[in-house]
Amino acid sequence: MADTSEHGTEKTDQRQPVHAAAVIRAAKEQLTELLSQPAEAVSACERHENGVWRLSVEVLELPRVPDTVSLLASYDVEVDDHGVLIGYRRTWRYERGRVDRR
Repeated sequence: MADTSEHGTEKTDQRQPVHAAAVIRAAKEQLTELLSQPAEAVSACERHENGVWRLSVEVLELPRVPDTVSLLASYDVEVDDHGVLIGYRRTWRYERGRVDRR
């Protein structure tokens, strides 16, 4: 990303890329804020050549008693190389205590 200084010269974005742990923390925090639901875990995280990180984040969507029947959802999340969330989508919902049969 380029920016123009007050003197009209172009300067480049000097932020350093972040490591996986920081990307995971940032993705969970931002998704929690956007959905108003707690992001509980990250089940997958990978960085692509273009600098975009793709994660699978598990979100508690509907707490129930007992907790084993609470509804969770898995979200595919994309984060840029500076930890900024750039997109997300819910891929499926499930009860916490159910075995994955997909």
